[in-house]
Amino acid sequence: MSKKYNPLSVVFLGGVGEIGKNLTAIKYGEEILIVDCGSTFPSLETPGVDLIIPDFTYLKEHKDNIVGLVVTHGHEDHIGAIPYLLQEIPNISIYGSNLALAIVDHKLKEKKQTAKLNVVEAGDKIKLGSFEVEFLQVAHSIIGAFALAINTPHGLIFHTGDFKIDYTPIGNSKPVDISTFARVGNRGVTLMLGESTNVEKPGTTISEKHVGKTMDKIFMANQDKRIIIATFASNVNRIQQIIKIAEKSGRKVAFSGRSMINICEMALDMGLINMDRKNLVEIEHIKDYPKEQTCIISTGSQGEPMSALTRMGLGIDKVVVEEGDLIVISSSAIPGNEKAIYTVINNLYKRGAKVMYGSLEELHVSGHACREELKMMLSLIRPKFFIPVHGEYRHLKQHAKLAQDLGIPEDHIAIAKIGDEIEIKSKKMQLIDEAIPSGALFVDGHGKVSHEIIKERRQLSSEGVIVVVCKVNRVTKTLSDDILIKTKGIDVTDEMIDEIKIYAMKAFSSLELQDNAFDEDKFTQACSKKIMKRMEKLTTQKPVIIPIVMDDEKGLYE
Repeated sequence: MSKKYNPLSVVFLGGVGEIGKNLTAIKYGEEILIVDCGSTFPSLETPGVDLIIPDFTYLKEHKDNIVGLVVTHGHEDHIGAIPYLLQEIPNISIYGSNLALAIVDHKLKEKKQTAKLNVVEAGDKIKLGSFEVEFLQVAHSIIGAFALAINTPHGLIFHTGDFKIDYTPIGNSKPVDISTFARVGNRGVTLMLGESTNVEKPGTTISEKHVGKTMDKIFMANQDKRIIIATFASNVNRIQQIIKIAEKSGRKVAFSGRSMINICEMALDMGLINMDRKNLVEIEHIKDYPKEQTCIISTGSQGEPMSALTRMGLGIDKVVVEEGDLIVISSSAIPGNEKAIYTVINNLYKRGAKVMYGSLEELHVSGHACREELKMMLSLIRPKFFIPVHGEYRHLKQHAKLAQDLGIPEDHIAIAKIGDEIEIKSKKMQLIDEAIPSGALFVDGHGKVSHEIIKERRQLSSEGVIVVVCKVNRVTKTLSDDILIKTKGIDVTDEMIDEIKIYAMKAFSSLELQDNAFDEDKFTQACSKKIMKRMEKLTTQKPVIIPIVMDDEKGLYE
């Protein structure tokens, strides 16, 4: 009797056609291995939302088949949705580096959750069902970043994770060992999943050491000023460089912003940041020292609404920005954040500070590989099949073309979208023509928010609202002509208000009430539809219409 054939496929639930909320499921037969589970930040299109996470419906439907979750590194777009996944599927074993899992553990404790967290190191191999996963060290803008060599019964899958090729790293990072990737390539790689973030940028990524040299010059040239530096809290190596330079300059250091304080405390406890604790001051007490002897390392480099730097710009933070302060923004703008960042910069200038940022100084280097590094990785791995990931559509398209230029046949390259399942066969990749539940879930302070609610919020913010209060006598089945109209966010004339009343009456008249009781739902639906259509003609706006029905019984309104 022949052995049952189990297909190998990759299910994309996030991280393709976008930068953020990375979530990939590798499937062999019924077994599922999850790679990363990230979130992304809201935009102007998602008012009132705190976080955007992947749709977990597919994983919930197959929860008994999940063999584990492996984490490439500890950035939010790769781990930020883990607490929400564990709310749905609580017993998943998670594997990642020491720092990545420390950040995950902190998130879980905030939500009073627990999980099976398993720390791995570069070179470790673990067996999860039919999968064997080897964790390979890569350079990135966070310590403990891995590429993954995933051995399956149908061949080797190589996932680059987020990476760059840095031969002169700093801190606790080690130089990239190219021979490691060559060894993986020599084993024969069936499929490579390659990050595409910087495919548009020629050349290679500058080493993190470059930022340290720039910072050193800044400290030397501004010895009479308080220095406030905003950067990513997860970039422990950069924070270590700043601390080292601050200590050399005789400055006390304070961390500002919840994530900065939390991650730096973790890194200090793990020995990933080294400093004399006597030089570390709580942010509340930094004002007790002469300004020229202080350095504040802060969150807010992306203009996040409640971050420390944003609050400083608004004058509502513990740190009061004053004339003569030097503020350094050590990051590049994540696409979509430019307006928020420049708003913060403007506010800081208004408070008398001098601000240094990317367009004025070389204050940041990327953690992502540029074109020549992507070429090198493809050349070392030499995959049979290739799927670009971690990028918007244009990034995926350009990375696919790069792979084709390096000799991978066009029909061995696929550009995936969220919800795709691609089966890997011996001679071809094949898109499985089945609808996989997928997409985005929105999270605010109260929990998950539906797409319909977000649509209503957008409509409210851009089109306004009209409240129509109608008095209905349910016994006589009549509508009072005493209709009250209230509007917000839309200009209406007296004539328009009269028309709104007329269309509310038309909606009531359209109901068949002779032999039926008054149906409030049908009336409010008809009222909303008729008034919105009329207002769109009169104003070109589509306001939210909220009909409110009140009982008009004898004596009730006397």
